[in-house]
Amino acid sequence: MKKVFYFGLLGLGLFEFLKVYLIMPFPGSQVWNTIDFAYFLHEWRIFFRIVFGLMVLIGLLTTGKSLPRWTSIGLVAATLGLIYLFNFRVAADVMFEEPKELSFLNRDSFDENDSTLVVAIENGGEAKAYPIRYIVYHHQVRDTLGGEPVMVTYCSVCRTGRVFSPLLNGRAENFRLVGMDHFNAMFEDTETGSWWQQATGEAITGDLKGQKLDEMESIQLTAGAFFKAYPDGKIMAADPNSLSKYDSLGKFEKGKSESELTGTDPFSWNEKSWVVGLELNEQSKAYDWNQLKKEKSIRDRVGEKELILLMSKDSQSFVALQLPEKAGSHRWTGDSLYLDSAAYLFTGKSLDPSLPDLIRVKAYQEFWHSWRTFRPETEKHN
Repeated sequence: MKKVFYFGLLGLGLFEFLKVYLIMPFPGSQVWNTIDFAYFLHEWRIFFRIVFGLMVLIGLLTTGKSLPRWTSIGLVAATLGLIYLFNFRVAADVMFEEPKELSFLNRDSFDENDSTLVVAIENGGEAKAYPIRYIVYHHQVRDTLGGEPVMVTYCSVCRTGRVFSPLLNGRAENFRLVGMDHFNAMFEDTETGSWWQQATGEAITGDLKGQKLDEMESIQLTAGAFFKAYPDGKIMAADPNSLSKYDSLGKFEKGKSESELTGTDPFSWNEKSWVVGLELNEQSKAYDWNQLKKEKSIRDRVGEKELILLMSKDSQSFVALQLPEKAGSHRWTGDSLYLDSAAYLFTGKSLDPSLPDLIRVKAYQEFWHSWRTFRPETEKHN
């Protein structure tokens, strides 16, 4: 029965290790298609713990004093230590907590640098922005905008933000950060325990596999550009309970992170290079960030639609706009877009009340490895 004791300890330790290893950014764990196996381990975790726990207990009771006392105590203590570590120290939702206190600042009370990068959303006449240096830690911020619930997400290993409606079957669902798959953050819904991919909003395993959350339009820009576009807008303030966790120097948003996972390659089209990925009519295309930064505007076609990708004079804010049919020549200057004689603001708002605003196209800053992984059919702009 000694073998039962040792096998139970080994099985329990290996199970707890694999359950976390497969959904966290450990060496090798994010390159295999093991999400269904990881989910199986997660769903049957009580069963495995009971079985292996009983084996340990039976081994102890039947072998009694024949087991080396201090060896058995040490092995049990080490296994319990691993269980504590994997479930209470390196679990994703323990390492990266949601804000406990959510408050907002207006233009007058905002005292951070105007170059601070934010993910901004507008709904029902209300505009809010969420600093990347905060949400890069939280991964998820739950809020309401225009009377509707919103779920603001960010994945630092992909370098991209998404905003979703958390409604499932008409009811606001709660989500927790559970880990990652292929270097992208995953969330678990409370109702069914399905796992959702941050980069696409799709449930990739569980009862709701294949369903997608409705994505809300968002734009990444600087705080200065946000307040210029939305003078009455508000920016999320730092959660006082998380101050020590924040990227206070803004290294990540400036591309100066020294982490192997979140660091930036300054050259073009490498794994950790920045791209602007966009989607239009179920087609996707990627644009080199360095080229956009140099040229400031890129006019292109995606399918049947013509669009223009613009970078603000702050060299950080960007937007993609769908152009009207038979649009004439364009000029991009002073953060204003001119199409022949028609003028538009950076956000696509028309300066002529008789002309409609330009339609914004979903566009995201992202690491090239991430955009290519989750949109393998994407075109590459050259």
